[in-house]
Amino acid sequence: MSTAHTETAAHGHTAHGAHDAHDDHHDDGPVSHSTFKGYMTGFVLAVILTAIPFWLVMGNVLSNTHTTSLVILGFAAVQIVVHMIYFLHMDAKSESGWNMLALIFTIVLVVITLAGSLWVMYHMNANMMPMSVHDMKNMP
Repeated sequence: MSTAHTETAAHGHTAHGAHDAHDDHHDDGPVSHSTFKGYMTGFVLAVILTAIPFWLVMGNVLSNTHTTSLVILGFAAVQIVVHMIYFLHMDAKSESGWNMLALIFTIVLVVITLAGSLWVMYHMNANMMPMSVHDMKNMP
């Protein structure tokens, strides 16, 4: 055996430069792989979380439309969480917590953007000079 062959064999490589099966796997942390039961649980929850708001609207169960809208938004938020957990496999442990950190950062940016936009639109509307029909007739 030559010295070069001995060194490659000592590092887990064969004489032809191929890697052992152990070298092909990278230790990227625990990867969450769901089972058929996990996917079916997510599917059943998603169907239920879709059917209930559909029934609320089509059956006109709640008389107040604002209450119905808030209930539907609540079901939508729960369904987003179900999809993230059961189908996207996102939790605090996946990718060493980077997925959750990216999600939180995205939510913060969306909330800031929406709140800022609503604030600006409200104040622009409140501070605009009202125009009457008479003022519009005199416009060039």
